[in-house]
Amino acid sequence: MRARTAWLVLLASAVLEAVWATALGASAGFSQPVPTIVFAVTAVLSFIGLERAVQTVPLATGYAVWTGVGGALTVIWALVTGAQPWNPLMLLFLAGILVAVAGLALTERPHGSPAEATASTPD
Repeated sequence: MRARTAWLVLLASAVLEAVWATALGASAGFSQPVPTIVFAVTAVLSFIGLERAVQTVPLATGYAVWTGVGGALTVIWALVTGAQPWNPLMLLFLAGILVAVAGLALTERPHGSPAEATASTPD
């Protein structure tokens, strides 16, 4: 998988993480069929996407992006729908998560990059 495609799959998987987390909350202990089905389907698709993306994106970076973006989107959705009250500090910390995730993405080197190959060759 090309790096750009892997990042798109990773971001789509993070969106699905927010969907399954929200559906999990709405499932009321898996007693509500529609949210339970949405949870199950999106959780499986999210994990499959994460697994595929980390074949190209380093696992630590990929997992941090997946959880950071997914978690931030879950909170944003709760704020937008009124399920959770907001305050300015919350928005500041959400922005911090997203800036940190973007920083990880911008500084990540793909598997097998020249810098990685140079660092692993003995002198």
